[in-house]
Amino acid sequence: MNKLVFLMFAIETVLCTCNPDKRTNGFEKVKSHYKISKIGKLPIVANESSGIARTGKGTYWTHNDSGGKTELYEIDSTGKLLSTKVIPNSQNTDWEDLTRDETGNIYIGDFGNNGNSRRSLTIYKVPSSGTDTEEIMFNYADQKEFPPSKDLFNFDCEAFFHHNDNLYLFSKNRSPKNHFVRLYKLPSQKGNYSITPIDSIEIKTQVTSADISPDGKTFALLTYGKILLFEIDNGLINFRKPKGCFRFVRKQAEALTFVSNTDMIVTNEQQQIFRITYR
Repeated sequence: MNKLVFLMFAIETVLCTCNPDKRTNGFEKVKSHYKISKIGKLPIVANESSGIARTGKGTYWTHNDSGGKTELYEIDSTGKLLSTKVIPNSQNTDWEDLTRDETGNIYIGDFGNNGNSRRSLTIYKVPSSGTDTEEIMFNYADQKEFPPSKDLFNFDCEAFFHHNDNLYLFSKNRSPKNHFVRLYKLPSQKGNYSITPIDSIEIKTQVTSADISPDGKTFALLTYGKILLFEIDNGLINFRKPKGCFRFVRKQAEALTFVSNTDMIVTNEQQQIFRITYR
């Protein structure tokens, strides 16, 4: 990111508030309920962390984004590098988020699409059993041009999570006018899928990561400048129950994971690690 673009990004992030979300969608401002603490620094090998997920043993997996090595890095909460996991039969075109299911399978989202021109989008499934990496390939059924006009730049994705044998993807809106985030759903099994939106919501900032709480009752969207929380009703993932919004202005934050039903870990591309604690 060049200096001018970073300056514009920084100004936009600092000015980001929850007021539009409260006014348009009924979010409650909940900043007073959370304490944000810097708790560590990522190792140099993870210098552009764009995804993070729990390992199931009190540590975390993270990775770099486009052009990085096809590796996952195991770290503790302070950022100490514990191990490196090479992902066979994969390539890092633009890895943007990471999630894990209840049985330990890992999913890597190679679906970054800044220019909205990619036709080949892939989620790598790394089985917990140690067998070969599987490919979950997909395309957006509602995309007709590659790239579309700037007003339709809504086919990037940097956020997803696993829930009940499905993967839920959230678009990163890059259109100057169309501020709707789209929600997509596809099976967590290898195959080639054509997906259409199942819901949408107006959010005037770009979504960079997502996760679901361990009890399956809340999901969170990390954006440039704030975090949005949604209640999950009857196990259904949608935008119908906005829950809370609070500002999170910590440079280029691009990875989030729940560490309990209320608390979260966030990393940014400046190698910082933060814990968000409910109080």
